Amino acid sequence: MTIQEFKTTAIKKLSETSPSPQLDVEVLLQYSMEYSRTQLLLNRDKQIPQEKLTWLTAAVEKRRTGLPVAYITGHKEFFGYDFFVSPAVLIPKPDTEILVERAIQILLPAIQKSEKTLSVCDMCTGSGCIALSVLCTLIDQYNIPTEKLPFFTLVDISDEALKIAQKNTENLVSKYYKRDRVNQNLIQTNIKLVNSNLFEKLTGESFDVILTNPPYIPHSMVKELLKDGRNEPVLALDGDVTLDGKAAETPEGELLDDGLEIIRNLIPQAKERLSECGIILMETGEYNAEAAALLAQNNGFKTQIHDDLEGQHRVVEIY
Repeated sequence: MTIQEFKTTAIKKLSETSPSPQLDVEVLLQYSMEYSRTQLLLNRDKQIPQEKLTWLTAAVEKRRTGLPVAYITGHKEFFGYDFFVSPAVLIPKPDTEILVERAIQILLPAIQKSEKTLSVCDMCTGSGCIALSVLCTLIDQYNIPTEKLPFFTLVDISDEALKIAQKNTENLVSKYYKRDRVNQNLIQTNIKLVNSNLFEKLTGESFDVILTNPPYIPHSMVKELLKDGRNEPVLALDGDVTLDGKAAETPEGELLDDGLEIIRNLIPQAKERLSECGIILMETGEYNAEAAALLAQNNGFKTQIHDDLEGQHRVVEIY
């Protein structure tokens, strides 16, 4: 079967279930054939090797169940970098790049002014895409030398998520930073991964910048989101969970459904570990960003809300 023949057949199959069948098939073909999009077009009449055709056929069937393409290939581009992903972590979303961009805007002048090594915490790190994108960009685009780079602490409650974050850390450092001007021991000197329930195991540490994309989806919405078979981890989505992993309730015993319980615990904990003049950047949903900002204000902070690519409230800046 040629690439074009497979593409035509696969698009027809996915059109029943996927909102983007052509894009899905092209991504799967590019991954399997190790082609760029241009190469895919130029080689559309080429026969697909049998082992690759077997994989592609199975991949299309997985996609028909609702499984995201990123989980099928194990890769997702975010902020111009390639990240490993699995169902143990959320798939990086374009709207989260707003948080990365703002973090870089905050860190650049702070790095220039500070005589000490700045400290950054990526709480609920998942794949590590937020912290690692910030780090990569500081080196790649702004030529920040190793000795001026912040120290990054990547934190997650999930061991499986941290394994993915560790894999991404090792991959990005080895791929991008084997240069004379960058310390080869970057992982050991500038990055630490910690398994912790929020800041529980970070006692005594303080951070100049805290970045976080915590679970913030209301419990009832999580069920709806996962009906399509996307298979993203509930642990990384459901914001209505207490610190001991139970469903959050009101004082009257009714189940909470605003997606803010984890944020209610995160903000005061972050306040205790934030250095003087420190800043928190938190991703939230467009439906509860203002409520999250109010929680921060009730803890003595000032806030500013940044909108995402669609003009919806997305990142709460807390200072």
